[in-house]
Amino acid sequence: MSLSVDIAHTFGDFSLQVTFQAEGGITALFGRSGAGKTSVINAVAGLLRPDQGRITLSGETLFDGDTQTFLPSAKRRLGYVFQDARLFPHLSVRDNLTFGSRYAPPTAPGPSLEDVLSLLGLRDLLDRAPGRLSGGEKQRVALGRALLSKPRMLLMDEPLASLDAPRKQEILPYLERLRDGPLGLPILYVSHAVDEVARLADTLVLLGNGRVQAQGPLYEVMADPAAVPLLGVREAGAVIEAEVIQHAADGLSRLRISGGDLLLPGVQADPGARVRLRVLAQDVMLSVKRPDGLSAVNILPVKIETVHQGEGPGAAIALRAGQDRLLARVTRRAVAELQLAPGMGCFAIIKATSVAPGSIGR
Repeated sequence: MSLSVDIAHTFGDFSLQVTFQAEGGITALFGRSGAGKTSVINAVAGLLRPDQGRITLSGETLFDGDTQTFLPSAKRRLGYVFQDARLFPHLSVRDNLTFGSRYAPPTAPGPSLEDVLSLLGLRDLLDRAPGRLSGGEKQRVALGRALLSKPRMLLMDEPLASLDAPRKQEILPYLERLRDGPLGLPILYVSHAVDEVARLADTLVLLGNGRVQAQGPLYEVMADPAAVPLLGVREAGAVIEAEVIQHAADGLSRLRISGGDLLLPGVQADPGARVRLRVLAQDVMLSVKRPDGLSAVNILPVKIETVHQGEGPGAAIALRAGQDRLLARVTRRAVAELQLAPGMGCFAIIKATSVAPGSIGR
């Protein structure tokens, strides 16, 4: 399932001009408020008719400005999950879920009610009214309702934005199961939260001022120093995949990446499982010599790929650890004093406690 978007639209003094491809898995549209994210997803949904351009889904034209083609949203077979759950308050969870199946084509492939109950853990909620659900439970029901409409693609617009941190951590594993499960449903996911994108996305599209500023595989875009201003200095960091090796009695777990082993706390996955880690650039220190006598337990040999010096006092440095990429944020003074340059070998130092359990996903 391939989505192709190439559109232009003007809202007063704001112009949107966006081109990207979504080939499968979760494609995240990330940007700060006002970047144009919701306008893009609404154009895909058929809730906004762009001034110009073209949108296709698996070869079918949803919109074409040149031929004046505009397929109504009801005929696009797209599931939409909004920031607020928008459940019917007078219906039970069961009836809210089955409402979605009323609009599913009889012969269309898709999950059964039983599939959705198992995937999203909704079985114990079936007889409840929406007013008796937590925010996270409401969003799971809204997601289940969208899935039961048997869409070709799922659109999710800031689905976790209204949830507090504990409720967000509650629902993220369900979204990971949806991404990795047998349904194989492509998802276009809008968010302004880097932690969500880092845990969920396969492909990342960075929006700013109505334009695509960067796009590509999540692991590459997140580790690109040029993306730091778009992601935010305090939020920027690389995402890497690791294998869980063992859990120690002191609460630390050993994880293996291609560049070496890491010791981290709060890892819930079983040995042998693969997880993704988000390592913030501000939590990576560099040393030109292997340090001794540190409390930090993670020291990886790395090679500098690029040094990106901004206008302020900081510099973003792209690092290669085996086949994985890391990102470090240091001062421009440190770059000068340590003579950090592309091709140079050094050591990355990462405190075990700097990688929060909430930033470790499947």
